[in-house]
Amino acid sequence: MLLALGANPLEAYAAMGQGAFGSPNAFADTLVKAGPLLFVGIGTCIAYRCGVINIGGEGQIVIGALCATGVALTFQAASVWFLVPAGLVAGFIGGGIWAGIAGVLKGRFSVNEVLSTIMLNSIAGYSMTFFLNDPIMDPTTRDNSIKIPQTQRLPNASDLARWVPTQLHAGIALAIILAVLAYILLWRTTIGYRIRAVGFNPRAARYAGISVSRYQILAFILSGGLAGVGGAAQLLGVTHRLFSDGSILGFTGNAGFNGIVAALFGALHPIGTIPASILFGALLVGANQLQRTVQVPSAFVTTLDGLIVVFVVASQIWAQRRTVRVDESPRGVGATPPLPVQTEVTK
Repeated sequence: MLLALGANPLEAYAAMGQGAFGSPNAFADTLVKAGPLLFVGIGTCIAYRCGVINIGGEGQIVIGALCATGVALTFQAASVWFLVPAGLVAGFIGGGIWAGIAGVLKGRFSVNEVLSTIMLNSIAGYSMTFFLNDPIMDPTTRDNSIKIPQTQRLPNASDLARWVPTQLHAGIALAIILAVLAYILLWRTTIGYRIRAVGFNPRAARYAGISVSRYQILAFILSGGLAGVGGAAQLLGVTHRLFSDGSILGFTGNAGFNGIVAALFGALHPIGTIPASILFGALLVGANQLQRTVQVPSAFVTTLDGLIVVFVVASQIWAQRRTVRVDESPRGVGATPPLPVQTEVTK
């Protein structure tokens, strides 16, 4: 594609690498971009392991940021020791409740979760627009008849710790910690075992006495809560005010969907999602340098995202077919012994 656009591929990818990792500021920007993707990606992994699909990261990010904004504006005189944890917890609760709606619809009424989560994205976006157009609009701009859809600057005490002079904040460290905790939850606890059992075979899980609907709802709550924390971290660490450019993407930067791609690239494993999120953060940051250097539109990165999804999904299909061929191969004298069978739950 780069050749078709008249660009030198080596020069183009070198420019992207320079833009993403060429300086401390560039690397910091890459990690900042990777943060929301990692929060959403971890949640996507939890939902997938339970056999459900959460496409509502965009809306859950917005609701988490709205809840964190409400806490910061309500307790403006509070200390940093209260505002930061309270804002992050509020983001988790808001995102969890928002995703829990889709979880209840799925678990209790068998409503397709893809449709419900996508529709909830739109509801969240319009809810944000409503609040920013009057209830929590910046009083300065509202009183001067300059209606800008944004809140006032949140109290300084609500800011996440930053690595000065870069934009890097404590949100990425929190995301990595949560990724490790998600791995421990899924593979080292009884609750995680039941979540994966439901995802592997709902009928067998139900026969074993596991409430399928309960754990589907729980998976949605955890998934949405993590996306909500991502929205709160983006608010408290980067923007310091909630705003909109007329669409939900103005605040989220499409992190709700890019996080799903990062999770796919990370083999839908919380730990694997960490380097995958950094890679996609690098693509997003390096896209600007790509455009300046070889005159290729920065939207080219969106094409790369789509290609990665295609190749990841295709590789899984090929791997499954290869496993079937190995299992069905003749096992006479001199034949390759069959590979040991290991269930997904055991993995």
